[in-house]
Amino acid sequence: MADLTLGFIGSGQMARALARGLVAAELTAGSKISFSDPIEAAASEFSALIPQAVQARSNLAVVQNSDVVFLAVKPQQMAGVLSEIAASANGKLVISIAAGIRLSKLTEGLPGARLVRVMPNTPCLVGQSASAFALGKNATPADGELVQRMLEAVGRAMQVEEKLLDAVTGLSGSGPAFVFVLIEALSDGGVKCGLSREAATTLAAQTVLGAAMMVLETKEHPAVLKDRVASPGGTTIAGLQVLENGGFRAALIGAVEAATRRSIELGS
Repeated sequence: MADLTLGFIGSGQMARALARGLVAAELTAGSKISFSDPIEAAASEFSALIPQAVQARSNLAVVQNSDVVFLAVKPQQMAGVLSEIAASANGKLVISIAAGIRLSKLTEGLPGARLVRVMPNTPCLVGQSASAFALGKNATPADGELVQRMLEAVGRAMQVEEKLLDAVTGLSGSGPAFVFVLIEALSDGGVKCGLSREAATTLAAQTVLGAAMMVLETKEHPAVLKDRVASPGGTTIAGLQVLENGGFRAALIGAVEAATRRSIELGS
């Protein structure tokens, strides 16, 4: 893979995070990356992050110079980009990280490309993304393996059927915002009980991180891990009762459902 040339059409936060992760994981070299972006500030940030990367003169030039192309543009810009690059995309592996743009739409614009649709999330920016991807009809199993390796350079990734990407959007795509609210609320609770804001936020964030790592590393059911903390008649079970009375779990389930429905609406 180290010999592959990579291109990014669009150089926003997700594109920069992916490019940085791929270089850091030594899956490619900065000199093998090209990119394009009409927004000068975004292009400058990409260049500052990966100085060896080449800023191409056009989107078409990115495709012509790359084995693998990432489409990292806003959904409303996609139709114009597809029209511009279609002639040079035949046979290329093209990976879209644009929200809501389905494989059928991408295939209409790039019928000869090997297409993959990816749903990353914002923790990609710190190398802890939870990503899922779906393969288009021309993509091969080897393409899927390559995409998984690239996404795992910035977190964890799994292949799913495209119809499940809306649920992925509702869970891991929108989920960081739900977790930020959880961290903020835990911090508020600590402040109410006398901790400084800085201490409370640090403790809350590290607690969420540590609990998440326990789930991932032990592979035990969250309910089992929860029960180990909640000793009979103790402090934790008293707090859990308040969460149950407030509909905490039902609210989170509803939030994922609502975000999933909205993803379906936006893709229709």
